Amino acid sequence: MEEKTNLIKDLSIEEREEVFVDIARTLEDTAREALVEGDAQFAELSINMAEAIWGNADELARDDPDNAECVLLQATAMISQFEAVHPYRMVSMAVH
Repeated sequence: MEEKTNLIKDLSIEEREEVFVDIARTLEDTAREALVEGDAQFAELSINMAEAIWGNADELARDDPDNAECVLLQATAMISQFEAVHPYRMVSMAVH
C-alpha cells in the first residue's frame, strides 16, 4: 500500500478515486474482523474512517493531492496497526 501513497500525485482523478474506494473497502473488512474478534473500539474507528472516505472520495481525488495523500497515509496506518496486532487474518467469519 505504501507504493500507492508515493504515486498518488501521478495518478489521474479516476485512478485516485479507485484507490480511495479500495482503501475504504479494506477498512470496512478490517472493521468487520475487529468486531468479530471483540475489538469494538477499533472497529468503530475503522468503519467511521471508511464512511468518511466513501462520502468524500471524489473530492479527495479531485481537489488537493496533498490532503488526499495525508488521508491515504492515515488509512493505511490504521490497516497496518490492525495487521500488526492481528497477524493471522481470519479465513471465515461463519457462525455455527
